[in-house]
Parts: sequence; C-alpha cells; structure tokens
Amino acid sequence: MSVTDSRSLTELAQALANGDTSSVALTEAALTRIDALDGALNSFITVDRESALRDATAADARIADGSAAPLTGIPIAHKDIFCTRGLRTSCGSRMLDNFTPPYDATVVERLRSAGAVVIGKTNMDEFAMGSSNENSFYGPCKNPWDLNRVPGGSSGGSAAAVAAGLVAAATGTDTGGSIRQPAAFCGITGLKPTYGLVSRLGMIAYASSLDQGGPMARSAEDCALLLEAMAGHDPRDSTSAQRPVANYREQLAQSLDGLRIGIPKEYFGEGLDSGVAAVIEAALKEYESMGATLHEISLPRTALSIPAYYVIAPAEASTNLSRYDGVRYGHRCDNPKDLEDLYTRSREEGFGAEVQRRILVGTYALSSGYYDAYYKKAQQVRRFIAGDFASAFESVDVIAGPTTPGIAFALGSKTSDPTAMYLEDIYTLSVNLAGLPAMSLPAGFSQGMPVGLQLIGQHFEEARLLGAAHQFQQRSDWHRQTPKLELPA
Repeated sequence: MSVTDSRSLTELAQALANGDTSSVALTEAALTRIDALDGALNSFITVDRESALRDATAADARIADGSAAPLTGIPIAHKDIFCTRGLRTSCGSRMLDNFTPPYDATVVERLRSAGAVVIGKTNMDEFAMGSSNENSFYGPCKNPWDLNRVPGGSSGGSAAAVAAGLVAAATGTDTGGSIRQPAAFCGITGLKPTYGLVSRLGMIAYASSLDQGGPMARSAEDCALLLEAMAGHDPRDSTSAQRPVANYREQLAQSLDGLRIGIPKEYFGEGLDSGVAAVIEAALKEYESMGATLHEISLPRTALSIPAYYVIAPAEASTNLSRYDGVRYGHRCDNPKDLEDLYTRSREEGFGAEVQRRILVGTYALSSGYYDAYYKKAQQVRRFIAGDFASAFESVDVIAGPTTPGIAFALGSKTSDPTAMYLEDIYTLSVNLAGLPAMSLPAGFSQGMPVGLQLIGQHFEEARLLGAAHQFQQRSDWHRQTPKLELPA
C-alpha cells in the first residue's frame, strides 16, 4: 500500500477550501507517512507531532470561520537551520543538538502567519556545509529515488521529504546551490531568491553575504505561493531589501513569446554528463517551441567561482562560527581544565570534520599576511563574476543550463575527496556570488534519476523565472513524477 501523497501545495489548499479534507486529516496523514517511510530516508531530524496537531485544529477553526490565510492548514517542514520557538534547532550539528531557540526566524514567523502548520525540522549538512547531506551529525539523508544515492545538500532533508511525498513543501537555504542542487537530485522545484529578498533573521549563519532562504516544492506555482509569504522587508535584518512583495502567482501565465534565453557555453563543456546534457537540450527545445529564442552567451569566469567561493564562504564561516565556544550556548565539553581547554574541546567535539576544515581555511585566508593574497583577491574575482552576468543580461532575459554536472551520486563516493564534492556546485556557485535569483525545475531523467534545469534571472526578477518555469511545467509532467516508496509489510 502506497502512503505517499503526490498532491501539490496548490492542490491541498484547494481541497481545504472546498471542504474535501481538513488540516487535522492532512497533518495526521503526513505524520503517518513520516512514521512509515522516514526510517529509510532519514529526512527529518525532529518531528513536532503534538504542536502540529494542535496548530492543525486551530487552522480548521480558521477555515470554518472564514479567516483562513493562503497556506492555512497545510503541513510543511523547515530546514533545521531556521530557528523555531520552543523546538530544537540543531543545524545538523552536535554543537547545537541541545539548542532550543526562544524565537522564530522571520521565515518561520511569516509562514505561520500565512497559516502553515509546522510538522518538523529536516536533515541537512552540518551548518549548511556540504553538497550531499552526508555531513549531518544525525547521519546521511537518502535520495527517495534510490536509497543508495545522496539527495544533495545542504537542504537534502527538505528535498527528500518533498520528493517522497512526506510533505508538499519545505524551506531550504542556498549559500552556493544548496536549494537548487538537492532539488535537481530529488526531482522537485526549488528557488533561490535574490539576496536580500527573504529575511535572514533567525537563519543560522554560514556565510552572511551568500546565504539566502527559499522555497522547495513540487511546482513553480507552489514556490510562487510560498515566496509571497516568505518575502518582504524585515527591519530587523540589515541586509533585507526594501521592496514591495510581488504577486508572483498573478504573473505565472505570462507568455514566453520573444523570451531571450542565454545558453552559457561554459555550462556545456567538459565535465557535463552526456545524459544530463541530452535532457537539458530537450528542455531547451521545448522552450523554443513555446516562443522563446536561444542565444549562446559566455560567462568566462565560471571556473573561478569555485576557488572564489571556497575562500569567501569559509572566511565568513570562520567568523560566524566563532560564537560557538562552549560558554553561551551549544555543546560544552565535560570538566574543562581551564578556559582554553573549554574552547578547544567544546569546538573539537561539537564540530564535524567538514566544518573544522572550512573554519581552518577561512581563518587562514583572513590571517595577517594572507588577507590580500586570498580574501581580497577572491572578492575582486567575485566582482568580475557579477560583471559577467551583467554583460550577459544586456542581450538576454534569462540564462538556462544544467543545475548539476551529473545525476545524484552514490553515498560515500565523494566523501574522501573534498575537491570532487566541491565541483558538484560548478553551475550554481556563481549565482550566489552575484546575488542573483535562480531556480531548478525537473526536466527529465537520466539513468532513472531526476535531472534539473537551472534558470537564472536578473536581480529581483523572480516573477519572470517562476513564470518561465510554470509555462514549462504546463507542457510537461516531470514535476509530477514521484518515486515508488511503499509501506513496509
């Protein structure tokens, strides 16, 4: 008997509005699916059963009295990087295994206000550092299409939970591709908004100039619905953009006639799997049939995005993670001999290998005598990368290409080779360095595994991206494909 639910966020909202189901029924069904399937997937770190059912009961009352908001009564999950009042927020790390925040992140607060029922917190790479969700203190998450493969990272738990039908939608964060890459590997739709569009307050920091929260769901329509609730200026976040929130759903039906799509030649060279290339090329031909025109462009500094990112992000991480010292909150070692021992052992015990590696790299890059050679140089390269995109957008409206160079790889196949792991983000990193919006949508399959098409837009042009993705999804059913997960006998 199948227990998965393939209905989209939009379909669930309609079912609630029509009285065909209740929030309590949806929440109980989601909890049943998690109980049945998540032992194999490990997509959740924490499930908040009692609070979810209580909130679902309250949501049904609001639906009955006509005061429901757009997401009222729909169970969703949050990546365990968003602070949730009264509910453990671990960031996938032993360091925060015992941390219960006294407040909600702005994203959580806004989705609660929109009526969503928080059912739990999803697995992730520790402090969002990883591309496979194998760096979690709570063990690796599995890809629901093949349990021997990774779901991608760092938002792998959210991607796996949505793909497996445990929830219809979840939040993620994207520092260098951590929404788009797992969305591609798991066959769902994920949007990384323009830097500053979604508040970072209460989103535990990895690299402050790169981190951005965003929606992960089945379709572009679902992501539009979520983004309307998540986006908007937050006076408590100094990096929050002061812009009105667009009605993204109203603009989904925009025609693609004359849409100029740029195809970066650097995205189709050495390193791209032939099966993935074939899927992406077929998707681009579909866009041509809808009236779009394809134009070859160049993003010449694409290859430099990896070294630039892996200087800037660890440098910022080394600063952000210095607050975890065993004194104020988080993991504290037993019986420290003195203050130095407290700091040293608390951090050694609390941080995993990948986090320690990036802290050391970042500290080195910021140290006296090396700042100009590494960090300053990386920031200069970052400016050039942003300039490449600006030049490209003078002649095209949207940039398209593969989200990842290959399909989801086998668990454990890259853990001993950090460089190979970092190369998984070759097509996504530069978008974060430039602060642009981008999304991944399902475009087909290769070797039985999902392939994601990446669309990149100009700053604050999420509506155009969502519209382009929605029109493609009106002509295809890749986003409706679900893995065959069955209730164990």
